[in-house]
Amino acid sequence: MNKGLFITFEGVEGSGKSLQANKLKEFLEKKGYTVVLTREPGGTSSGIRIREILLDRKSELSPWCELFLYLADRANNLEYVIKPNLEQGNIVISDRYFDSTIAYQGAGRRIPFETIMELRKLPAFSLLPDITILLDLPVEVGLSRLKSLDRLEGEAMEFHKRVREMYLKIADMERERFLVIDGTLPVEKIHDKIRERIEEMLKIREET
Repeated sequence: MNKGLFITFEGVEGSGKSLQANKLKEFLEKKGYTVVLTREPGGTSSGIRIREILLDRKSELSPWCELFLYLADRANNLEYVIKPNLEQGNIVISDRYFDSTIAYQGAGRRIPFETIMELRKLPAFSLLPDITILLDLPVEVGLSRLKSLDRLEGEAMEFHKRVREMYLKIADMERERFLVIDGTLPVEKIHDKIRERIEEMLKIREET
C-alpha cells in the first residue's frame, strides 16, 4: 500500500464503536497491514492527562474550556500519531475525531455550529478522514449498555439526543465520507459491513 488510510469511528455513548475499531484493527493486521489504533481524547501521553480531566465527573469545565481541551488533545494526536503514520503508509484508526467535537461540543454544549466548522478549517485540524464509520442507535439503548458513567455519559438524555441528531446531520451533509450502520445489529454483522467497505477501499487504492 503506497498511501495511508485514515479511518474514524463515531457514535453516541454505548454504540460499540471502540469494540468495532479493535475488531477492524485485528482483521487488517491479519491481512498484513500495519495498523495504528488511537483514540480521542487520550491518543498521546499528554492526551491521557487531558482525558482524565475531561471525563472526571468532579471537573468543572465550561463548554468553551471543554472544547479547547479536546482541540489541544487532537492537535497533539494529529502531530505525533496520525499524520506521521499516514505519511509512512500505515492505516490509522481513530476512536472518535472531529465529528465528535461537532456533535458533543456543538450540538450537546450548544456552541455555534458555524464556529466549530471554522475551527475545522484551521491547518492543525483540516485533515479529514478517508472514511468515517458512524454506529447509530437510539441513545436510550446505548446508555443502557454502560456499567458506569463518566462526566459526558452522565449528561441528561436531551444532551445525548442532540448529539445523535447532529451526527446524523453531519453524515447527511458529507455522505461520501460516511458509512452509517445500525448499531443495534449483532456485533459480527456490523463488523462484516465495515470489513467489506474497507476492503473495497484498499483494493481501489492498491490498483491506482
